[in-house]
Amino acid sequence: MKNLSTAKISVLDLAKVADGKTLADTYSHSKQLAQHVEKLGYTRFWLAEHHNIEGIASAATSILIGYIAEHTKTIRVGSGGIMLPNHSPLIIAEQFGTLESLYPGRIDLGLGRAPGTDQQTMRALRGRNAGYEDDFGDLIEELNFLFAPAEPGQKIKAVPGAGIKVPKYILGSSLYSAQLAARMGLPYAFAGHFAPAMMMQAFDIYRSMFQPSQDHKEPYVMMGVPVVAADTDEKAKYLATSIQQAFLGIIKGNRKLNSPPVDDMDKIWNPMEREHVQSMLGMLVTGSPRTVREKLDKFIEATGADELIITSDTYLPEDRMRSYELIAEARRL
Repeated sequence: MKNLSTAKISVLDLAKVADGKTLADTYSHSKQLAQHVEKLGYTRFWLAEHHNIEGIASAATSILIGYIAEHTKTIRVGSGGIMLPNHSPLIIAEQFGTLESLYPGRIDLGLGRAPGTDQQTMRALRGRNAGYEDDFGDLIEELNFLFAPAEPGQKIKAVPGAGIKVPKYILGSSLYSAQLAARMGLPYAFAGHFAPAMMMQAFDIYRSMFQPSQDHKEPYVMMGVPVVAADTDEKAKYLATSIQQAFLGIIKGNRKLNSPPVDDMDKIWNPMEREHVQSMLGMLVTGSPRTVREKLDKFIEATGADELIITSDTYLPEDRMRSYELIAEARRL
């Protein structure tokens, strides 16, 4: 039976800027965190593409992946994800072909279709193509073509990229993404860390419709889950109020993503806001290592997840480092 000891665990990093810290400080912390979780046995360290969001510094995702890979040795490093409609598939093939050439066997390419930003910024990102959106599946097929060995006489080649094998993953929070991942025979990562509503249905569709591919004979399910671990249940619950405040800010249009924890969230949100935030954070796990183990075992048993992609966005970087340390400890209980 699958449980936290048998499932792989990985990290999703947003490169969040702590209060009073610089961008350089933020990138240094991401590097230190990656080195820390590498020693703890985490499988991969993914970075998410976001744009025009105060407090998130991972917009130039490919560059940051290279920085993390350069300062680690064994952990896989990749995107969670690259928002492919924001880019030309040729550019992504070249960027990730370069990364895989520099750090062979360690680069992942997670792909999503959301813009990772607001509509106005999306239009600025995509320029003249903003009003026309190619089918996500067609963009991935184009990317596959560019990564394939170049054919004789091929006019457009990804250099580097052609003939370079970079593992791809489909990210999503909808039934569409589940169907696409199944049809393409790719691993599927669901964004349970912020939109868990359709997760179980998506996993059922993915598994039932999965078509084996050259690289993947069986479905592979990855589950995004927010976790805050601390030495006691009470401290973990307290630290998690920073995450709750961040989601409250999102629904209120105030994207301040890094607020200090508070003793009582009921002094900040009203009942309707609380319900909304709790629906978005329906999978939030807090507690000591033993409590975390019990809760994550139940999630894994219910979903059959092969891997957890864990976010642990505490206010202070040192609490975040400790949280991932205690999650690793929970695996050994």
